[in-house]
Amino acid sequence: MHLPRGFAVSQLSVLGLATLLASGVSAQTLTRDNGSPVGDNQNSQTAGARGPVLLQDTQLIEKLQRFDRERIPERVVHARGTGAFGEFVASENLSGLTRASLFAAAGKKTPVFVRFSTVVHPSGSPETLRDPHGFATKFYTDQGNWDLVGNNLPIFFIRDAIKFPDMVHAFKPSPVGNVQDPNRYFDFFSHVPEGTHMLTRVYSDQGIPASYRMMDGNGVHAYKMVNSHDEVRYVKFHWKSRQGEKNLTRAEAAKVQAEDFNNLTNDLYAAIRRGDFPKWDLYLQIMKPEDLDKFPFDPLDATKVWPGIAETKVGTMTLNKVPDNFFETTEMVAMAPSHLVPGIEPSEDRMLQGRLFSYADTQLHRLGANHQLMPINQPLVKVDNYNSNGAGNPGKRTGDVNYQPSRQAGSAVDDSQHKYVATPLAGNTQQAAIAKTDNFTQAGSFYRSLSKQHRENLIGNLAADLGQVKNAEIRQIMLSHFYKADTEYGTRLTAAVKGDLTDVQQRAKALVD
Repeated sequence: MHLPRGFAVSQLSVLGLATLLASGVSAQTLTRDNGSPVGDNQNSQTAGARGPVLLQDTQLIEKLQRFDRERIPERVVHARGTGAFGEFVASENLSGLTRASLFAAAGKKTPVFVRFSTVVHPSGSPETLRDPHGFATKFYTDQGNWDLVGNNLPIFFIRDAIKFPDMVHAFKPSPVGNVQDPNRYFDFFSHVPEGTHMLTRVYSDQGIPASYRMMDGNGVHAYKMVNSHDEVRYVKFHWKSRQGEKNLTRAEAAKVQAEDFNNLTNDLYAAIRRGDFPKWDLYLQIMKPEDLDKFPFDPLDATKVWPGIAETKVGTMTLNKVPDNFFETTEMVAMAPSHLVPGIEPSEDRMLQGRLFSYADTQLHRLGANHQLMPINQPLVKVDNYNSNGAGNPGKRTGDVNYQPSRQAGSAVDDSQHKYVATPLAGNTQQAAIAKTDNFTQAGSFYRSLSKQHRENLIGNLAADLGQVKNAEIRQIMLSHFYKADTEYGTRLTAAVKGDLTDVQQRAKALVD
């Protein structure tokens, strides 16, 4: 290898180059971001032996600039995540139910990327902490990308997105002490009885999954499926783990955390790398629009499950590849419930309606206007629209027409067959709660479904946090909510935190649902 005359190379660089040549390994030239080769990556340019460093050292400046900008804004929720690639295989032809092409034929394969996560805790936090766990799937379909963005639990804490920022603020660390505090979030939920069901589930052992492989997933919300005749059915999505479900008790989680606080990621990646590819079957619950009013609760309420509605298997997902780069995939993947395909539409679920805006908007904030052009987010189909310019635009647009409609040859046109289905409306605009709140029934049903040991665990888990609440009024109100759900549940929890049972019973009796 010949070096240009007068080319200065440090002793370290020479030794490194000699080592590479002696080993027979072909050396790759280090370059700057503009592709130009780097002459010395070990020593900054200085004004003489003892002079200051020169601003003209473009390699030094670029390295420091890029290092300072390595972090993008952390997700406000779902910051701690793990991702994997795989494929979804439809198990039957669902064209009678939906125009979504990924369900058009039995055996049809669709590539996917799945991001598992915790909700409240920050990036780098232990994976053994109690939390709902995100289960978000990006389907790279031949109609564009569809994101099914849900959790391991089938419901949520609140039913209206207007409460979401406040709920997250209550769960997050105090703005004064920067420590998560049960006094804060139980204060919030003492005003939000609809959270009783989700609190009961998240404080059960389901709040600490032992493995992402052994964790179910849920779309949480109702969606609409629409066929080619514009016939509508409401559906809920449920991923069932073929590995079974496994969770940790508080004591088991503490032991695991001491040994490996990346346990969920390590378990998933180890299984994939050894060829033990995890699988989930996707099931649908299906409801006719005319049946929505036949329940004592509102089926479009995200705090409710649909008991008694049969599930139909529609496909199987297999995860079979660990990402080559965490940042370029798991960190930069942009999941949003608004990423829908023809035949799958949002329902009138108030929580979902808010998420349609907020998830896409947070990705615009984190990753920029052109984040869907990043490889992990880019659809497999051609994208043809006139969204223009902005930071990170790859500059691949051609032609003079960047507006629509146009009579110019080759210009893009909209297609009326993909219009949203018409939904009848009646009444006035309003700001009011839903008619059928039914805040406590399903929380009680879930409690009674648990085994004796799992009930014991739930009481212990919940008492450990509720017992820290200093305000007696907040504590008693929360206890009345759990008592209203189930008298045994409330009685045992009241005893565990040394509450006033008579007062709890009176408060529960006064609750109107």
